[in-house]
Amino acid sequence: MNIVRDESLPRIDYDHVMSLTKASAHAWTEKDAILYALGIGMGADPLDETELRFVYEDGLKVFPTFPVAVGFHGGALEDIGIDYRYVLHGEHAVTLHRPFPASGRASAASRISGAWDKGAAKGAIFSQEKILTLDGDTQPLATLQTTSFARAEGGFGGPRDGQPSPHRPPSRSPDHILRIATTPGQALLYRQSGDLNPLHADPGTARAAGYERPILHGLCSFAICCRAVMATYCNFDPSRIQHHQVRFSAPVYPGETLAIALWKDGKTVSFEARVESRGITAIRNGLTLLTE
Repeated sequence: MNIVRDESLPRIDYDHVMSLTKASAHAWTEKDAILYALGIGMGADPLDETELRFVYEDGLKVFPTFPVAVGFHGGALEDIGIDYRYVLHGEHAVTLHRPFPASGRASAASRISGAWDKGAAKGAIFSQEKILTLDGDTQPLATLQTTSFARAEGGFGGPRDGQPSPHRPPSRSPDHILRIATTPGQALLYRQSGDLNPLHADPGTARAAGYERPILHGLCSFAICCRAVMATYCNFDPSRIQHHQVRFSAPVYPGETLAIALWKDGKTVSFEARVESRGITAIRNGLTLLTE
């Protein structure tokens, strides 16, 4: 693909980018938490009482990656001036400082935590930190980290080195492999949690972007990997998840099955996810930190 930046966008300046901050407000209800859990595949078996707790208001539990949907919009990344026609979601992480409530209102403060220039015609990396604080509180509720690969922004003058190294899984064979199937209509349901990009719904948009059909949201795969960790090591107790992060490496099509390889070392769980039918790795460098 010939990548030509939209010259009507403002020129990117490193010092300006690193000074960007943004405040935003977010609100959510039990219905939002349930819709999110349904969108990531929870409750597929309505008789599974363990998963039912995440999709039924009686004794509702909040899935630990739900904060990424709550805080999806309204961040400093939006103000850089990136040409979003050529942006790929690179990495994502959530850190839970306290149990996330099933409903509430929160303020958020975001900043650009890093910007790296890979060189002209090679793209650039931008990373954003966003801290959610429940209204009326002073201590953080959750921290979200978003990293984007902006393919049209290389050569803006930022540093080439210093990007954090990705987490590496152990070299041994996986301790467990858990296969979780997605459904053909899953992206249509997941998008109701806030990411309405037509790439995940409209066949024409997907084909124009080089895909054979609409793709699954990366953040849905992000949550499915957390499902695998919870099922294997936590008995679906959301309080056991302290931190969850991934690096996106290939798209997943709705209806495909993710084979999630898991390694556990103490409180550290490493993971990667493959679509075996196509022989591709969709999620790399996965890391979940567990509480005691």
